[in-house]
Amino acid sequence: MKLKEKIRVGARVHRRYYPAKTPYQHLMESDQVSVAKKKELKEINLSLNPAQLKRTIEAKLDNLYKVYQQKQQRSAEVIPFKRLKPRLVSNYITEQKLVRCHP
Repeated sequence: MKLKEKIRVGARVHRRYYPAKTPYQHLMESDQVSVAKKKELKEINLSLNPAQLKRTIEAKLDNLYKVYQQKQQRSAEVIPFKRLKPRLVSNYITEQKLVRCHP
């Protein structure tokens, strides 16, 4: 949302905004986009089906969740070398190497 104006009423400032626009609407109003590109974008926008897009996204999210669950089941069995805390690069820089002397 883009700020339209600010009106001061006593100690308060009331802000008024332009109506919200989608990125598509911003592109269509822009002078920097060619007429041919605007026509192409309009065709793409008209061909989109929001309900179908939502179904596709939900199906892909379900697949991701299933893969995540399978990975969790496999990793719950045996984890011999799992680190409990993520290691940062700064830890490697400040970490001193231990020198062991064997008798």
